[in-house]
Amino acid sequence: MDAGLLLLRLVFGLVLASHGAQKLFGWFGGGGIKGTGMFFGKLGFEPGQFYAVIAGLTEFVGGLLLALGLLWPLGPAMVVGVMLTAAFSTWKQGFFSGTETPLLIAAAGASLALTGPGRYSLDEGRPWRRTTTGEAWGWGAIALGVVASLIAMLVKG
Repeated sequence: MDAGLLLLRLVFGLVLASHGAQKLFGWFGGGGIKGTGMFFGKLGFEPGQFYAVIAGLTEFVGGLLLALGLLWPLGPAMVVGVMLTAAFSTWKQGFFSGTETPLLIAAAGASLALTGPGRYSLDEGRPWRRTTTGEAWGWGAIALGVVASLIAMLVKG
């Protein structure tokens, strides 16, 4: 099971971090802060560049934390929050017009929050590892992500 969690964390986390890098730095064919900010402005997130930085940092840092298995369960909470916000933002366009992918990613982040990072993680052996895993911490991470997403949507207006 630990090897499976490692593989899932690495692929999932690094892909998510690359999406954040697209937003922040324009890497991998992304729009960078300016291009992403214009897109976010069209979705009603004003100022768009501010939200582009927040979303980019959340994806980039959250993805790296997931991949490394570090500071669990903060990484999964970040993933849940940013992806639920993305899903809610595209809801009016229809479920299969952009909502389903971020919803799947949020569900994967929530599932990882509940499983913990596994033995092959940078958190393994650290003092906080014994106190930051388990179902209660997983549900707490999910709740934190949901609350962060709701705040973002309320501030958006």
